[in-house]
Amino acid sequence: MRETQLILARKGIMTSEMKAVADYENMSVQTLAEKIAEGKVVIPANKNKVLKRAVGIGEGLTVKVNTNIGTSSDYINLEEEVKKLEVAIKVGTDAVMDLSTGGNLEEIRKTLLKRSPIPFGTVPIYQAAIEMVHKKGGIVHMTVDHIFSVIERQAQEGVDFMTVHCGVTLQSLERLKRQGRLTNIVSRGGAFLTTWMLYHGKENPLYDHYDRLLEIAQKYDITLSLGDGLRPGSLADATDRAQIQELVLLGELAQRAWEAGVQVMIEGPGHVPLDQVEANVLLEKKLCKGAPFYVLGPLVTDIASGYDHIAAAIGGAIAAWAGADFLCYVTPAEHLRLPTVEDVREGVIGAKIAAHVADLARGDKKAWEKDKKMAEARGRLDWKTQIESSIDPEKARYYRETSTPKISDVCTMCGKYCAIKLVKEYLAHKTPPHQP
Repeated sequence: MRETQLILARKGIMTSEMKAVADYENMSVQTLAEKIAEGKVVIPANKNKVLKRAVGIGEGLTVKVNTNIGTSSDYINLEEEVKKLEVAIKVGTDAVMDLSTGGNLEEIRKTLLKRSPIPFGTVPIYQAAIEMVHKKGGIVHMTVDHIFSVIERQAQEGVDFMTVHCGVTLQSLERLKRQGRLTNIVSRGGAFLTTWMLYHGKENPLYDHYDRLLEIAQKYDITLSLGDGLRPGSLADATDRAQIQELVLLGELAQRAWEAGVQVMIEGPGHVPLDQVEANVLLEKKLCKGAPFYVLGPLVTDIASGYDHIAAAIGGAIAAWAGADFLCYVTPAEHLRLPTVEDVREGVIGAKIAAHVADLARGDKKAWEKDKKMAEARGRLDWKTQIESSIDPEKARYYRETSTPKISDVCTMCGKYCAIKLVKEYLAHKTPPHQP
């Protein structure tokens, strides 16, 4: 058996990636290795690539953020996608995924992968489907061998984690049909596979040939992100039978992955009302035996178009506080258009706020130290440190520097009536009244 991070952890062998993650998380490497061995933590790190920053995702670690970028069939601009990658890294994303569906997919992926110092993910079924559209005119012309050749090709290039929609089966589709939904299937990968399955009347190749997938993942130490092809696309569809059946199956597939020495995490919804977010996390942790949970948002309302990054940050904070480990960002452009560079920036910052809020609630010492530093700077009216301590110093500096009129020691919200300044001056120059 090839030695993945999971296999090595079981043997008590500490890799350089484990040591780097343990140091970042202020955790003993032995404790980290135990969590990896149990399947509760993953370190996405392809054997064919050296990461400048190894990232751990899972139980007991700080909450991580992923950024999706990539072209569409309507808009192809590799230079802009590179800028999106750069800005996402600049503002602190922990991982990035290329979801390109337009242009030269090989060139786009290789360019972004080469420039990414952090874990890099893909959804291989996108390329498999789109290549068949170009070559033979339709998604239905995909073959099992072609799908797996794409997966292996991407693995050889150095992709660290892959979303694979293995839980979309003929049985789960039948349950979805009987269930009835407002938004049916909103997962693009899930839709590609559903189209193929219904056309041919055959089982999902990623499920039917799961052992073949595990063999490739083990060979390159790919972390499998078991995709939620039946995730709800609206609050009305959340936590329904189709979604939960898929989750049950993903838990079984995670077990098979662990037995093969393959790292795995579970993807989750989606659109979920606030009162169901915690329940979704608890279900995943129970059914999937503590496997890291990777959630898209979740968005806690359907009507926040233009502000979906805020809806996702609210849901993400609750989900991460409840135990989710990996937040996939959502941009203001969600549901409306391909995001711009600025949209990506706003989305990452929103997700990072959610992650930090959850880290505070989970008692992370580093998170509390950051907030304490900011509080102390505010108490001193130390604007330089306040800006530097902000999650987005660039924006904080902009607001401070564009204040009108310019005031040196306070801000224009309160001006000379600044509560902190008034009390500070009073305490410095007045003697407290005599207390009998």
